[in-house]
This record gives sequence, structure tokens and C-alpha cells, in this order.
Amino acid sequence: MAERLTATRAFCALVVGAASTAVAAQAGLPDPTRPPSAAAEDTARPAGAPGTRSAPRLQSVLISPERKIAVIDGRTVALGGRIDDAVVVGIAETGVTLRRGDRTEVLPLNAGVEIRRVAP
Repeated sequence: MAERLTATRAFCALVVGAASTAVAAQAGLPDPTRPPSAAAEDTARPAGAPGTRSAPRLQSVLISPERKIAVIDGRTVALGGRIDDAVVVGIAETGVTLRRGDRTEVLPLNAGVEIRRVAP
């Protein structure tokens, strides 16, 4: 009986140890579905670098019959809304159009992603 109890305890200790190792390994993994934050990008700028703003980055669009919404630099903006000194004048599946005074600017969705056809 004592041998069986010792074997059971050893097995339980092994299972708990393996589970805690798996949890510890996952703790350091970033969430791939979380959009990058503007704060993280600001801290990535080297100290003493000029404070020039980078171009706004379109992260997501939501288009429904009732509304059109874009997520730009982590901020949710509706059609006609403002992002800094620009007004959102268009939201499409492929990008957002901003107007700054008399200039227009298109923010593409998935900028920098090269789309290639794969041979069947």
C-alpha cells in the first residue's frame, strides 16, 4: 500500500511539474491578435530623436449597413470623425481616406504586405 501511495504521489508531482512548466513557457508569449499600441511605438523611438509624428497607420476597418468604423493608431474613428488634424472622408475594405485641409491621404489596410498568387 505504501509503495502504491508513493507511486501515486510521484505521478501527481510529475503532472503538476509538467503543467507548471507549460504555463510558465506560455506566459512570455505575446497575444498575436492584439493590435500594436501607439504607446509601445513611441517608447521604441530612441531618446533624443526628433518628435516628428510618423504617418498614421490603419489597423482595421468595420463596415456594416449601419456604420463604417476604422481603427487608426489604436483609436476608433467613425466616418466623418477626426483623427488628429484630419477628417475621415472615406472607409473602404482596402483603406481609409483622410482629408487634411485641401490634401487627401489614403491609408491602405495591410500596408507593406505583398500579395502574391500561389500556383495551384
